Amino acid sequence: MGECDREELREVSAAVLAVTAHLSVREVLQTIVAAARRLLGAEYAALGIPDGNGSFREFLADGLTAEQWRRIGPIPRQHGLLGAMLRDPSPVRSADIRTHPRFEGWPAAHPEMADFLGMPIVDGEEILGELFLANKRGGAFDAGDEELLKLLAAHAAIAIVNARLYERGRELSIVEERQRIARELHDAVTQKLFSLRLTAEAAAALVERDPARAAAELDVVRRLAAEATAELKSIVVGLRPIDLAGDGLAAALRRQAELLDRVHDATVTFAEDPVPRLPTAREEAAYRVAQEALHNALRHAAATHITVELRRTPPGVTLTVTDDGRGFSAGDTAAPARPRLGLASMRERARAAGGRLLIRSAPGEGTVVTMEVPGA
Repeated sequence: MGECDREELREVSAAVLAVTAHLSVREVLQTIVAAARRLLGAEYAALGIPDGNGSFREFLADGLTAEQWRRIGPIPRQHGLLGAMLRDPSPVRSADIRTHPRFEGWPAAHPEMADFLGMPIVDGEEILGELFLANKRGGAFDAGDEELLKLLAAHAAIAIVNARLYERGRELSIVEERQRIARELHDAVTQKLFSLRLTAEAAAALVERDPARAAAELDVVRRLAAEATAELKSIVVGLRPIDLAGDGLAAALRRQAELLDRVHDATVTFAEDPVPRLPTAREEAAYRVAQEALHNALRHAAATHITVELRRTPPGVTLTVTDDGRGFSAGDTAAPARPRLGLASMRERARAAGGRLLIRSAPGEGTVVTMEVPGA
């Protein structure tokens, strides 16, 4: 097995946790592929997800240059060993893949590969894809490498399944409050649980060959478990269903800010004027806009300080969410899809409530989201 230091394991954990930030599953899997190649000391790594039509919906590689990719040509189809691994959940380990009975040759420009380790990505009885490595540096792939690649394939499965569930949830228009509660749990606790699981499995893989490092990983497990327990308690306290009709917008926003301040590293504060009550539909629109702005600031902008303000302004109230995150420009096409979708959602909510949404942001200067809501 390749050098398996803690920083590399954190990188793999971050790849899996990226799903909770609603990053593209392609970005998550690409990170897992790159980490697998480094962790196991391989020259090449690749991951394929079938498309159901004999080819691959996603085919990601690490170790190839852009020129090599161009010369190789179209992505492979499900033939030979690549096709066999999508039908058999057993791993494949070979000192020379060219001697394997299912080997069918490479394209003319394909780099030479000999030592090979392939692992199907499975969820229950379903084979979701395949992860494989070639050309082990300094030796041949062994049983330890196989165990570690099996662990990484399991986390690739988590990424794929979570992405599926997220898309299905959007298609079925799951009740928004349920999505909010799930997101709080997912963001604040599931991250720790994924990290805990990965670190524990890494410790198990190291216990025989490096007991000292295994013990260090177990110390990390204990710390993560304590943090997850504390955060879960905070979330349970804060997830009482909102009652805008009874508590009012100000009370709901205060409770939301206090909850997020407890479970995130960023400082989240709330300030208010005595404000008049608004029709429930308008208060709910303002509350959802605040939630989306907070989520974007915490998950995409890397903000360290966020302020939520509710002020009385003629002829109603003004909600402002200010963060000191990375910001963005109006034409930033490289910005993640999730924030762009969130901005569109906030504008639509403001229009539906008869209000107006203003967004001010610039790269490196944070973001200010302002929603003006008319009174009764």
